[in-house]
Amino acid sequence: MDQCARKLAGTHRLRTKAAKGQLLKRLADNERVLNAVRKLLVEAIKTQVNITPAGEWLIDNFYLIEEQIRTARKHLPAGYNETLPQLLNSDTPGLTRVYDIALQIISHSDGRIDLDRLSGFIKSYQTVSQLKLGELWAIPIMLRLTLIENLRRMSALIAIDRVDKNLADYWAKQMLDISEHDPKSLILVAGDMARSDPPMVSAFVSEMSRQLLGKGPGLSIALTWIEQRLNEDGRTINELVSAEIQKQAVNQVSVSNSIGSLRLLSALDWRDFIEGHSIVEQTLRRESGNIYSRMDFPTRDNYRHVVERISKQSKLSENEVAKIAVQLADTNTRTNEGNNSKAHLGYYLIGKGLSETENAAGLRSSLPDSIRKVFSNNRLTTYLASIFLITIIISASFLWKSYTEDLGTGWLMVIGVLLVLSSSQLAIALVNFFSTLLVRPHLLPRMDFSQAIPDNYSALIVIPAMLTNTKAIEDLVESLEVRFLANRDNNLFFCLLTDFTDAALETLPGDEALLRLVKKRIQELEKKYENEKRSVFFLLHRPRKWNAGEKIWMGYERKRGKLSDLNGLIRGNSEDQFSCIVGDIAVLRQVKYVITLDSDTQLPRGSAWKMIATMAHPLNHAFYSEKKKRVTEGYGVLQPRVSVSLPESNSSFYSRLHGNEPGIDPYTSATSDVYQDIFGEGSFIGKGIYDVDIFEKALKGRFLENRILSHDLLEGCYIRSGLLSDVEIFEKYPMSYHADMKRRSRWIRGDWQIFLWFLPVVPGADRRLQKNPISALSCWKIFDNIRRSLVPIALTVLIILGWSLLKAPLFWTIAVSGIITFPIF
Repeated sequence: MDQCARKLAGTHRLRTKAAKGQLLKRLADNERVLNAVRKLLVEAIKTQVNITPAGEWLIDNFYLIEEQIRTARKHLPAGYNETLPQLLNSDTPGLTRVYDIALQIISHSDGRIDLDRLSGFIKSYQTVSQLKLGELWAIPIMLRLTLIENLRRMSALIAIDRVDKNLADYWAKQMLDISEHDPKSLILVAGDMARSDPPMVSAFVSEMSRQLLGKGPGLSIALTWIEQRLNEDGRTINELVSAEIQKQAVNQVSVSNSIGSLRLLSALDWRDFIEGHSIVEQTLRRESGNIYSRMDFPTRDNYRHVVERISKQSKLSENEVAKIAVQLADTNTRTNEGNNSKAHLGYYLIGKGLSETENAAGLRSSLPDSIRKVFSNNRLTTYLASIFLITIIISASFLWKSYTEDLGTGWLMVIGVLLVLSSSQLAIALVNFFSTLLVRPHLLPRMDFSQAIPDNYSALIVIPAMLTNTKAIEDLVESLEVRFLANRDNNLFFCLLTDFTDAALETLPGDEALLRLVKKRIQELEKKYENEKRSVFFLLHRPRKWNAGEKIWMGYERKRGKLSDLNGLIRGNSEDQFSCIVGDIAVLRQVKYVITLDSDTQLPRGSAWKMIATMAHPLNHAFYSEKKKRVTEGYGVLQPRVSVSLPESNSSFYSRLHGNEPGIDPYTSATSDVYQDIFGEGSFIGKGIYDVDIFEKALKGRFLENRILSHDLLEGCYIRSGLLSDVEIFEKYPMSYHADMKRRSRWIRGDWQIFLWFLPVVPGADRRLQKNPISALSCWKIFDNIRRSLVPIALTVLIILGWSLLKAPLFWTIAVSGIITFPIF
């Protein structure tokens, strides 16, 4: 096989112009022949005629063959083979090189695929001629196509044999019937058969011999004639019968091998095979920082796709492009100016250094690429200008209708403001929709911590909560245990971060009992899953403090204060802020990341390591700018996608009604990745992972006390938030309309509290005004939240005016309804 592979590689000559639809046409022809043969065999079975073992294999497994044909058609879209190298010296126009390789593999193994032999063949071939990444990925589909073609070839042979056997069966039955009812006419039937000149092939001869041999001396006349015909060519009946038996055995082996190989193709994970034989992969793994080899497969595959794209648009091979990226990374290993991302080759493939790689490769940019780069350099301006333009067009169209009704200037101004607010919702929905169509999804790169999280990337999963009653405590501890069981790792720790509810007094009679209960339950968890080396479960409880502004005893700064005190405890300087601590907090000193969740947030299996592995990737490391006083590159916090969990059996009708609510909700359903895809930055909504040191460095002493309720978005603006759209967590929907509206009013109040950060200057912790450090995009996010809170009011007032002041109530009803419902369509 190895010698055959090297010889084949030496004979292949390639061309760049591809023939269209060649593989799809072959697949369609194969499917047509296979269906025709199945029909023939099914008819034989219905007439109780024995079919060959190969035919039985084909009929019994035809469902699998149909499934593989559908799979092949799905993974072989029109034009697919046009992107692959074509053979110049092929007898079949448009035959791709990798398809010819697959044909050779199948022909030399009689349809039996062995992964070791396949690997050896590909390795030997590449010692002479290297395969492209697209060709390696095409190997499974090409093997599937060649196996289907092999089955088509065997089916054709089975069909021909079936036709010959049917012919033999016809003459044999004629002779048997005549010999029984009119023996003297037997010679006439034999003469008719002789004049028809039947094919003297093994299938015909063996079937005639099987049916006539030993059935009487009169029938021997037909066998004698057949024997004489065969003697003319130096053959005998026994030889052809033996040949037919051997042929049926060979056909059965070939069909069974092909069907078994089709099953194997569906069961194999081809990722390791592709990476093991990719020359580009071997080159990229030579990166001096040894980061590439420790990334997960989707990230490595993304890097390779970039190499493939650059190679197609330049005159360099894929391996040469990979060498350029590795060389650029090695050159900048020591001169990275404090930003270690420049020492990683990913910076030159999916990061800001991509242009350096493209320039070094002599990339020939097309007109669409050039236009895309212009818009990429002015993303925020283009985005906001599009929203503004659409808003003005829609508002002006509706306002002209009001102007024709001879209203006063004051009413026109009021209606104009309402129209701008209302139509802005439709404009943003339209721009976001088309943005997701035009911009490629941007998934953050990730390390591979699926086996174990390294010691230097340990994390604390914390649930900030209030101790309200015994049932709530039992639920909190149970959910903490569930999260632990779904995300077990030696470097993951789990903590309840608790406060008492607000009260008029510092302590209430039931406080001590609640604290004893939660302390006992955490200790029971620690004992149940005892770890000899370190504590796994923690309880950190804060006492109430007097809030002079609200005239009440409460947990200091609520959730924001909890996390701030927790960060201080991790770094060893705020232990006195907690009145009760369960667990050895010394182990928390090594914690690098904190994953914060709400009490009802579900953390699916494997979610924790994916968050940590994404934060740990060099391209995602947060870079804090002392000049701008915020994170300017990388991410200090990552927000996973939040979905509403399926309703439970005891859920209310209201929560079941909204259990799978579609659309874009920046609080409970962070499914929109428009910001991430366009600007490389998402929005933090309070559930995610953050870097403790960056969090403290960027946010400590930033905000006034008792002034900020909705702190999540603002924190994300300072430490730069990213959206993990491929990591999903779940939380419950409110049980009632009242609870939902109460939650939304709290969000809206928080949004208005941070409205000052839309202005050029903001108050510091000492109440002095200072320059607003957040980016223009962050200012837009804050403004957009304010705008969104006003839209329901504007729509309501607009429809009221349409029915009272304005003269066309039906028109305004349709207009308002269209603004609300059009984004759904």
